[in-house]
Amino acid sequence: MARVIAYQTLEHTKYFTARVGSPPDKVKRQSTYLDALQTLPGLSILCGRYQLNPFKCRNCSHIHQIPNEKMTDVNIAVELMQDAFQDRFDTALLLSADSDLVGPVVAVQKLFPEKRIVVACPPGRFSANLCNAASAHFQIGRAAIAKSLPPETVTTASGFVLARPASWQ
Repeated sequence: MARVIAYQTLEHTKYFTARVGSPPDKVKRQSTYLDALQTLPGLSILCGRYQLNPFKCRNCSHIHQIPNEKMTDVNIAVELMQDAFQDRFDTALLLSADSDLVGPVVAVQKLFPEKRIVVACPPGRFSANLCNAASAHFQIGRAAIAKSLPPETVTTASGFVLARPASWQ
């Protein structure tokens, strides 16, 4: 019996996030990371937003503003559906463990049974519901993440050099 190996081509990567608004060191780290990502060919960054929600401390009654990320899972769902309808993929790789994405995964597979959605769960995170809804799933190991570090420096299109933080070593 001959063994058939299927080859696939990564056509495009979509990175979903929300820009942090504070503290300044987090804003700078995230901006540097996103600037570095933008140097990669075939990658789009799609941003949601953060909404500040009041939270009252039970001990001191002080009201803190807690940032709550909004729209990322909705943006993922919309892009997944659009890409399926526009026949932009045969297999979609969804790096997430967010069970809010079960609905769009089920919908795509119901409407397009020939399409596959493979869920890649980040280290330390898992959603049985999302994995069960997908065509296949796997866990990304910490060693794979360590092998995927960006280079020591990245040069943007404008010529600005970004340095990888020492804490990522």
